[in-house]
Amino acid sequence: MADDRSTAPWLDLLWLLFLAGLAILPPINEPHKQVILLLLGVFQLLERAFIQHSVQRWGPIMAVIAKLVLATELINHTHDVAPIISSYWPVFFVPVTTAAIYFGPVGTLLWTTLTSAAYCSYLIPALKQFKLEWSGASELMMRVLFLYLVAMTVNRFVMDARFQVRRYQGLSETLAEANRNLQLAQAEARRAERLAALGQLSAGLAHEIRNPLAVIKGSAEILKQKLGSADALAQELSDYIYTEVNRVSALVSRFLDFARPTQLDLRAAVLSDVVEKSLKAVSDQGADAHVHISRDYAPNTPRVELDEDLSEQVFTNLILNACEAMGPLVNDDQGGELRIRIFAERTETEDLAVVEIVDSGPGVAAAMREQIFNPFVSTKKTGVGLGLAIVSKIVDAHGGRVTLGESSPAVGKQGACFRVSFPAVKYE
Repeated sequence: MADDRSTAPWLDLLWLLFLAGLAILPPINEPHKQVILLLLGVFQLLERAFIQHSVQRWGPIMAVIAKLVLATELINHTHDVAPIISSYWPVFFVPVTTAAIYFGPVGTLLWTTLTSAAYCSYLIPALKQFKLEWSGASELMMRVLFLYLVAMTVNRFVMDARFQVRRYQGLSETLAEANRNLQLAQAEARRAERLAALGQLSAGLAHEIRNPLAVIKGSAEILKQKLGSADALAQELSDYIYTEVNRVSALVSRFLDFARPTQLDLRAAVLSDVVEKSLKAVSDQGADAHVHISRDYAPNTPRVELDEDLSEQVFTNLILNACEAMGPLVNDDQGGELRIRIFAERTETEDLAVVEIVDSGPGVAAAMREQIFNPFVSTKKTGVGLGLAIVSKIVDAHGGRVTLGESSPAVGKQGACFRVSFPAVKYE
């Protein structure tokens, strides 16, 4: 708690003025008294810096001990008959209030007990010269009780202040988190509006383009059949037409996949089974050659409500992208490294099943991170930029979320980390 203290300069000035007032009061010609008061003033001014540069809890402990020693010495040098009857006995309030500021109730009680014991220790030499009467004993008990009363009163206010500080810090963190969530929600809403408008436009264009493509494709097939092998050049050109029409038709189909509303056939499923199907699909394409794949599937991952076909499309796309991103590493002795993690996660509002796909490729440039899931944004030279947009749309339809992590701490290299989370199945 020492780091949280903040002393206004005028309070330090008041402290010095009070000590100066004690310095000009009897006994004035006692040099030890003046030195001790000076040390108290200097230590009070330097106390905060002293505690900040101390090791852990030793700073407050040493501060209380230092003030207790100085208070004891002040009593030793400001008495007439016996130290226990010194008029400067209230100086013991200094160490007990310091303890009340830095420690909790138990610590305050312990330090106050130690301070009371230090003060009462003066009774031992006094009993050799004087007889302790009831009035003297009651006066001593009253002083000791006042030490406890002042210490616990100060500690109560300090604890209340600490509680309020923690409460306001918690509220501040909650408000900051709510503000971040609001900004994310606003960004998602704006993105959803753009995607909806773009989806309608894409659907209209795709339908208009698909019909002429069918005519061109059919005409190319008829032309090829008519020509046969008579004209090799014409047959080669018809093959080009047929191939390119198929490529454009596939692109139009992807436009429609992106534009049309997602119809889900939800069933309770195990994420690891869906991911394994996607891995097999990627392997069948030969895209995972020279890529070492490691699996880390937590056994307690909950089941989720999924459309298995669409979800398989999601993971196939992400795994395929990861393998293609590590393409430059195929000539490396070690090749690329792909790690897939499946685990459970609990938030304040729901339980999640999470899949992380981490690769050791070049990663995604910082400038691309914010828009990587937008349509027509691609890091590939020949990419259209609809793959991740479709992935995001499918995951959103499931009530899940797909995000791009910072890098790949799991594999210890630069890379991308795509994180897909789905709400867990709730059993009644």
